[in-house]
Amino acid sequence: MRTIVVDKVASVTQACGLGHEVRIATEDLPAEEGVVVVVEVLNNKSGYNTLELTSGRMAKVNKGDIVVGALGHRKALFGYSGYVPKTLAAGDVIQMLNIGGVLGVCDSANPDKGKPFDCRVLGVVLTFPYLGERIGVPARAGYRKLDSNAALDTQGVPVVALAGTCMEAGKTAAACAMVSRMRHRGLVVDCFKATGVSLRRDILAMEDAGARNSMIFTDLGVISTNRATGPALTRTMMTELAAKKPDVIVFELGDGILGTYGVDSILDCADIRQSLTGVVLSANDPVAAWGGVKLLRERFGVEPCAVTGPATDNAVGVDIIREQMKVPAHNALTDGAGLADCVIAAIGLAQKFPVVS
Repeated sequence: MRTIVVDKVASVTQACGLGHEVRIATEDLPAEEGVVVVVEVLNNKSGYNTLELTSGRMAKVNKGDIVVGALGHRKALFGYSGYVPKTLAAGDVIQMLNIGGVLGVCDSANPDKGKPFDCRVLGVVLTFPYLGERIGVPARAGYRKLDSNAALDTQGVPVVALAGTCMEAGKTAAACAMVSRMRHRGLVVDCFKATGVSLRRDILAMEDAGARNSMIFTDLGVISTNRATGPALTRTMMTELAAKKPDVIVFELGDGILGTYGVDSILDCADIRQSLTGVVLSANDPVAAWGGVKLLRERFGVEPCAVTGPATDNAVGVDIIREQMKVPAHNALTDGAGLADCVIAAIGLAQKFPVVS
């Protein structure tokens, strides 16, 4: 055990409340998802070279930086794919899999992102939970452990989910546009992100747009979601936020409906589907919109209340969606108010929260 000064503390470790001086263990390191690790960055990158800090700020990463992150896996179509190593020892070289500070062994990279940062393992961060004793245990991400048997109780609060045909389909932009308009119409909005890989940027953007409370799966110790964890995470966060009595809950299903982060397993759950008052689909193009609407209707029995995303970037896409899919279509960037007003009407809150001219 030794003390080390670090340069950057990644947002994935936010719940640990770490400063820039930490105690680490250099032997018997557990190779498990969520374990908080200190690494030294071994190379420079000209792109995709920033790290989200616990403050929410983005900081450039440089060769030689000492960084605190957490072990996790990632399977991103437009990013890096990687996994938690089977064993971990000081001196091992692993990679930084995302800008939230997730660390693992990269097994596939997207050409647009270049090669990931290589990182030399220095040790595992220790916490000291036993009062009066200097017995350190490996730190882990999250405020508490996920209860896989969590119950679902929305207490009658309307819930709006944003699902996408793929990552980078405009889900967060749509969520922010909806939250902002809802707040302007007098609604109290809480939000969460149910699936994806750890990064707080999206829920911070929703807070900036006016959300009162926010949560993300990392709060429950999950670094990257999957089909096993997705439903329990969704039930837990939906129930917890509903207990705070917002007028509406808006949440984002990160990645795509057919991705590996568990969106399909969430929509497969009857109790979760029945708790969804509205579902908005974000699509990259008209064909994706057609396939996404078809999937929602035929596989999950869900009728989307609106389509948004790049597929609605101009009138051509909007008209195709409205005419061929019979679903309202609004662009979140150019018609955010129209999108939110459509959703507010669909979930039955238009009369309670009328538009004030």
